[in-house]
Amino acid sequence: MSQKTRNIKLICSDIDGTLVPDGTSEINKEVFDVILALKEKGIIFAAASGRQYESIRNLFERIANDIIIISENGNLVMCRGEVMARTEILKEDVQDIKKRIDAIENCQLLLSGVKTTYIRRADRELYRLMKEGYHYDITLVDDFDEVDDTIIKMSLFQKDGRAEEVAGEEFMDYWSVHPRISAVCAGKEWIDLFDKDGNKGNAVEQIQKIMGIKVSETMVFGDNLNDIEMLHRAEYSYAVGNAREEVQREANYIADTNVNDGVLKELKKLLAELD
Repeated sequence: MSQKTRNIKLICSDIDGTLVPDGTSEINKEVFDVILALKEKGIIFAAASGRQYESIRNLFERIANDIIIISENGNLVMCRGEVMARTEILKEDVQDIKKRIDAIENCQLLLSGVKTTYIRRADRELYRLMKEGYHYDITLVDDFDEVDDTIIKMSLFQKDGRAEEVAGEEFMDYWSVHPRISAVCAGKEWIDLFDKDGNKGNAVEQIQKIMGIKVSETMVFGDNLNDIEMLHRAEYSYAVGNAREEVQREANYIADTNVNDGVLKELKKLLAELD
């Protein structure tokens, strides 16, 4: 890294597939120590994920009040329990998404509100995964028509890790030209759907505007397609070594893999330069 790295004021990292393996419920505790040490140097850390806010807060419990949390793929940005930015899906689009996902075999649907995630009572396996693996706050419903809540993200889940293949080109093409909704692969099992204004890149941009931070003062880490907009908001954009090829092409730098603590290694390098 060059001397310019000393101007870093904001670090944003994806979680699953980047900071940790997918679905991990614990983070290397050294990550917390380094984040706090960077905070002492005046550098803000933001955890950015497709996960629910409560899941991220639980994961970073020890330092949750010392970081910014970008949840639901950038559709909800929180700092110390206060909302910094938020989007929502119109009710008519919620119904359209539900109808189209329900028509796909071997897929399940999640609805994400601000404080809880809704899962059908019949989807017990999915419930266990989200509750035990991701530590989500879950509300079970017999039918999604029961839900009377602001929905900020909807997710297609395909347990065999073939979400894009099973959903098919027609499904993805429909949303690619939709005026309000974006659909993006968020992992082998996941396709997330949300308001077009609600992605990780726009969330980072909102933080930069609020905090008065430049692109040249930002460092970002990601691994999947839903991280690309975020990479574009940072001069120091890193794809981890296990990232998809499309993501590596969009990044300015390549870090080590998630299982080899690639993000932690880069943060420690930065910290060493600042000492």
